[in-house]
Amino acid sequence: MSAAVVLSLLLFFGLWWLLAVSGDTEPLLPAGLAASVVLLMAVAAREVVMRRAWARYTHELEMRMGSESLQPVPAGLQRPATRKASVSATATSLRALQQRLAQAEEAGAQQPAAHLEAFRLCEQYLASTEETIRASGTAADVRVALRAGQERVRGLQKHHLLSWVRGEAQQLTHEAQRRVSVSDKIETAMRALDVINEALRIYPAEPELRDSALAVHNFIASVKVAHWVELAERAAFRGRYTRAVARYRDALFYLSRAEMSDDARAEAADRINREIEMLRARLAMGDLEEELPPRRRAKKGKDALTTEQDNS
Repeated sequence: MSAAVVLSLLLFFGLWWLLAVSGDTEPLLPAGLAASVVLLMAVAAREVVMRRAWARYTHELEMRMGSESLQPVPAGLQRPATRKASVSATATSLRALQQRLAQAEEAGAQQPAAHLEAFRLCEQYLASTEETIRASGTAADVRVALRAGQERVRGLQKHHLLSWVRGEAQQLTHEAQRRVSVSDKIETAMRALDVINEALRIYPAEPELRDSALAVHNFIASVKVAHWVELAERAAFRGRYTRAVARYRDALFYLSRAEMSDDARAEAADRINREIEMLRARLAMGDLEEELPPRRRAKKGKDALTTEQDNS
């Protein structure tokens, strides 16, 4: 961490000097951002190293407890005490994990990444205990205690993964809805879909994940179809009904190829087909001539309105 602080300070002053010499009016902001990125990366690396060291220490402690239980003892009362110590160490490790998971549960309400970190802690615990169970020197009662702890941790692991996916997908979907351009909306929604697919690789039969993936697919399809519907509505507003019908047909084409639920596809298709029928009816009645320029169309509509008022 000391080396990271020194490196970030050197990077800050170096970038600040370079930007100031080049004529930048605000050199402090980019220099500060670059130094902050270096510090954040150092903190993240330190956290990873510390957690791996803690997992390794816990595993070595359990292995040492298991090996001590197999050593020859002169007195008959010493072996049960050793077994009791091994089971106690297993229970202590499980309680420590549950405390960290409870903290992650509280932080996950605001930061979904805390649930992902809790999922990884459960994954490390399961891998460590599985190695201990498979070791030849592990006592039978310790294996039973570890198996029971694994069942409990697997349930917590699934809970935290689903909570992470739920929170992350909701944040990304809301962000996609606030985007302006169609490409930005789709790109942000695809990030939410990647999060859901990552969880589906672990729990492929989970109905909540499948429903979330279907909802995101519906959103992406609706964005694409809404883009062509908007173009069709603009063309219809300008009196270009033939072009509007073509745009609606494009919307139907993308709707038929989109990954979405059948109910949502049928509802959108019915709405678009009604608009196409209305435009075709206007074309058949000759309500407006598409070949006329906008000013002449507006003048013709105004004359028709005046005639109607005179007749009334």
